[in-house]
Amino acid sequence: MKILIYSHFFAPSVGGVETVVLSLARGLADLRKPDGKPEFELTVVTATRADDFDDRVLAFRVVRRPNLLQLWNLIRSSNIVHIAGPALAPLFLSRLARKLVVVEHHGFQTICPNGQLFIEASSTPCPGHFMSRRHRICLRCNAKDGWLRSVRLWLLTFVRRFLCHGIAANIAPTGWFAGILQLPKVVHISHGLACAPESQRPSGLPATPVVAFQGRLVSTKGVDVLLRAARILREQGRSFELLIIGDGPERSHLEELAKHLGLTPWVNFAGRLPAAQLDAALDRSTLLVVPSLGGEVFGLVLAENMLRGIPVLASDLGAFVEVSGGVGAIFRTGDAADLACEVSKLLDNPHAAASLGRQGRQRVLDFYSERRMIEEHARLY
Repeated sequence: MKILIYSHFFAPSVGGVETVVLSLARGLADLRKPDGKPEFELTVVTATRADDFDDRVLAFRVVRRPNLLQLWNLIRSSNIVHIAGPALAPLFLSRLARKLVVVEHHGFQTICPNGQLFIEASSTPCPGHFMSRRHRICLRCNAKDGWLRSVRLWLLTFVRRFLCHGIAANIAPTGWFAGILQLPKVVHISHGLACAPESQRPSGLPATPVVAFQGRLVSTKGVDVLLRAARILREQGRSFELLIIGDGPERSHLEELAKHLGLTPWVNFAGRLPAAQLDAALDRSTLLVVPSLGGEVFGLVLAENMLRGIPVLASDLGAFVEVSGGVGAIFRTGDAADLACEVSKLLDNPHAAASLGRQGRQRVLDFYSERRMIEEHARLY
């Protein structure tokens, strides 16, 4: 069976979609029939440049930046087309070629014009204005870059929803997300992580607790809420280090906010770290905070750090509540005071925090394994 996976973003680009698609493609390429032959003939198509990444190390074919004619021929030669996110060109061409199409939804592009389910102006989660037909609110929400762009985003949301009707399956990575997609043939297949050894926590309690954040520095990740919570903790006389791991367009603004809040001596903006340095930084972290305000359909950083055995504290977005499953601490989305309160509880009770870390790791091993993800996709095909 010939499977074409289209992902606009792919290695060497770094992100949640890239991570999931790469692990899925590797796993599918490794599947074998009883006679030892490959179960699938796999091709990954992407708009991402290779740069210094060597595609020859992969056990499947990668086609980068094809033109429309090349994409059309690749689609026509496939039995099933799997699209990571409702990308319009491959989705339209696959429907035109009458292929079996699977769309795996990594964002909210079919239910929210900005794809984030997030109101930028107020930095709050969107309650679902588009799906509730409050279209004037949607148009105003996305008008900061001009009304023409806002109208375009709004219209394309209808187009994506139309194209996702009549396909073989719409995959959602959480049951919560499956419930709000409101599309036919929705299948829930969770993202999966390769089993990894538990984080090697330093022996004894660190003299100064380290509260970590890991992620891209964009408005939806809620780092400003974390900084405001840190200010509250400092006003309470608590000593800690706030470690911000990651980079992005909001970094300079967040550095200025930390300075304005008087937090500069206690905040370390570490930027993006290589794998070995990232592991070392997280190993010394007392807990990890995931304060996202929107844009989350699963929460890969949440699951990855649960797998490490690190105590995780996350906002109460629907996807996070489902993935944490009661073994991760939760706070009210966007509420800095509630976040500060929950951080205090974990810092005051290190034994409970350690237990939370162990339970989180076991939950990921039980429900979010890479093997399960690959097998469920193979069964669907």
